[in-house]
Amino acid sequence: MGASARIVRFLSHRPRIFIATAVGILVFFIEPWHLRPIQRPLFAWDIGMWSYLVLIWIRMVTASPEDVQRVAEREDEGASAVLAIITMAAIASIVAIVVELASAKGLGTVQASINYALTGATMVGAWLLIPTVFTLEYARHYHQADERRPSLKFPNNGESLDYWDFMYFSFTIAVASQTSDVSVCSKRARRITLAQSILSFFFNAAVLGLCVNIAAGLMGS
Repeated sequence: MGASARIVRFLSHRPRIFIATAVGILVFFIEPWHLRPIQRPLFAWDIGMWSYLVLIWIRMVTASPEDVQRVAEREDEGASAVLAIITMAAIASIVAIVVELASAKGLGTVQASINYALTGATMVGAWLLIPTVFTLEYARHYHQADERRPSLKFPNNGESLDYWDFMYFSFTIAVASQTSDVSVCSKRARRITLAQSILSFFFNAAVLGLCVNIAAGLMGS
């Protein structure tokens, strides 16, 4: 299979990523030019990120267990790369708002309001994005594992699982950095869970620090 065919297949299997990326790029070129240099890409990133979150959440909420299995088996190619790229982009967005807040002290009320709005949208969106993409990764590994050696073992053993089950596992790690009542049964799943736990700790600490920074800024103004 040629490179162009692989790209077409990749995009056809992940239309929501393609749509959200296209929306973000379009917004970057049509957004107000008076925004600060860091604000422009952050604004475009936020629009694209929230577009993807809305699209993928609608898909997750409406998907049946059969849909989950079909998507998990279809999206194997490039799945690890997608997870890594989205994760790095989310981390970069948090770093960008830290830089923006540090360089935007002493601005007027309008610019300060834009900064705080961007910070809030980026911070909340990035935090939600990580467990959302890990939800897809857990579903993929669960359905691709050998039935005799599952990657995850849920207490409702024998029942068909939908995205709500995998979201429960992923968001529990994001909130509490622990695996609740779901057993992690494979080496690959343990590595993914460890990676998400470390990322979740980083994001929770970053969110706490940014909230303190924003509160201090509002009190100072």
